[in-house]
Amino acid sequence: MAFEKVTRDENYSEWYNQLVYNAELAEHSAVKGSMVIKPYGYAIWENMQSVLDKMFKDTGHSNAYFPLFVPKGLFEKEEKNAEGFAKECAVVTHYRLKADPEKPGKLMADPDSRLTEELVVRPTSEAIIWNTYKNWIQSYRDLPILINQWANVVRWEMRTRLFLRTAEFLWQEGHTAHATKEEAIKETEQMLDVYADFAENYMAIPVIKGLKTANERFAGAEETYCIEGMMQDGKALQMGTSHFLGQNFAKAFDVTFQNKEGKVESVWATSWGVSTRLMGALIMVHSDDEGLVVPPKLAPTQVVLIPIYRKDGEREAVINKLDEIADKLKQTGIRVKVDDRDTHKPGFKFAEWEQKGVPVRLAMGPRDLQNDSIEMARRDTKTKEIVPSAGISDLVKDTLDQIQSDLYNKALDFQQKRTYHVDTWDDFVDVIDNKQGFAVAHWNGNSETEEKIKELTKATIRCIPLDNKQENGKCVLTGEPSTQRVIFAKSY
Repeated sequence: MAFEKVTRDENYSEWYNQLVYNAELAEHSAVKGSMVIKPYGYAIWENMQSVLDKMFKDTGHSNAYFPLFVPKGLFEKEEKNAEGFAKECAVVTHYRLKADPEKPGKLMADPDSRLTEELVVRPTSEAIIWNTYKNWIQSYRDLPILINQWANVVRWEMRTRLFLRTAEFLWQEGHTAHATKEEAIKETEQMLDVYADFAENYMAIPVIKGLKTANERFAGAEETYCIEGMMQDGKALQMGTSHFLGQNFAKAFDVTFQNKEGKVESVWATSWGVSTRLMGALIMVHSDDEGLVVPPKLAPTQVVLIPIYRKDGEREAVINKLDEIADKLKQTGIRVKVDDRDTHKPGFKFAEWEQKGVPVRLAMGPRDLQNDSIEMARRDTKTKEIVPSAGISDLVKDTLDQIQSDLYNKALDFQQKRTYHVDTWDDFVDVIDNKQGFAVAHWNGNSETEEKIKELTKATIRCIPLDNKQENGKCVLTGEPSTQRVIFAKSY
């Protein structure tokens, strides 16, 4: 697909779409609103999965899998959750097709195959999981249950954008059951910390940990914790959520246990999840007008080695040396690719790997081979230098660490510069409309005020920061008393 190249400043939305296509991350599919994740994009997602999966298991969780289809009656049991997702649900009504007698060559739903109970294609799995937990839990000895599943879900989005908002997407969802409220809250907060750790130390994205307001809370939760990141256009992206569900689902599905004193109680619950939306965050926080920039810890290929030659005799000698260097890099745990294709020239390869965001590029020609040197280029800064080929493994390892750190610090500096404390309505509107960033402002705690601000500016309360400083002030819209500031922003 050919594009007329645009920059971030010219058209941020189109820049994003072009990057996803040009870096071969994903593309639109024949299924409206759904995407094909291409091998390179999926390789980044697999690296995310691998890191997160270990973090989940290190905190005591196990993986399981639950059905894609949820009987409508089960889905309706927790009313708030059902109402919250009702408009996004895909529903299976028939289980068979047959030839349409009025339209040759076409198929129709067989009226005789109509399901006695319709099936909801899971938008989230609380209903089917808590109906299952009812059979698993009888005593306090059966608790806690710490389960995660890697799955796909369907939420019928009318407006889609690759990775950020699609009808079907990939995610993980944790669902845990506990004997006490305190234990469930501790779990909710622990998993929020896991997400923040992953975002900052692997994705190199600084995040703000906070609580959602009642208006923005997960349907069926008592509290929703979140991590919010700032994209390069100043908008916020909710990158992960962790929900304290209280006893709502346990009571809806009659999940009880006998405690140590012999009394019967309802179980306490949590759920938490991140999705392929993280791919969108990675793109929008780090990438530039030349293409994708991938933090080294998540890059499928951390170093690409490119030979430069004019004659076949030169080709063999240079590639042999690059293979030798690649083997040494692999021995230190670095993910490496030698691009020895003879169908493309070095300039094409340079541009291709730059577009795909490979953190470090090493290039060698006959003169470099003769001088025992190699050219090393950084994707993030676009700097390059000639360095000795001896000791290259240590230099590359240190450079990858430096890139990881620099990407985080650059994103943090951007976030801090685009975060504004405001006290007046005019300043608030200026931040949202013109300065494009986070407006940290007082709010009177009223849901109607929150909705009015959203109506006037399209900005929402992204979160109430967990480390919030308590201070007296006046609501930015109404002037009514307020005890703390919250973070407003436009968002994806």
